[in-house]
Amino acid sequence: MVRFTVLLQEEMDGGYSVTVPALEGCQTQGESVEEALAMAADAIEGNLAVRVEHGMDMPVEDPRIIVASVDVPLPALALAG
Repeated sequence: MVRFTVLLQEEMDGGYSVTVPALEGCQTQGESVEEALAMAADAIEGNLAVRVEHGMDMPVEDPRIIVASVDVPLPALALAG
């Protein structure tokens, strides 16, 4: 098993787009988070299969990437409106 970071973004018209930072160009989408993650797993598996087939190097997660969230208070002016 290999683990990859995936980034999900909710689309304005519904559904989610997914990118895999460690695999350049590896993107997919799904109607729900669950479907988007399943589609991501399929896309990653396909990407890795092509790499094996063509004798390419296996990608490695960039250890410099840190996934985090930050909570920030809204400025007082934004709350007054």
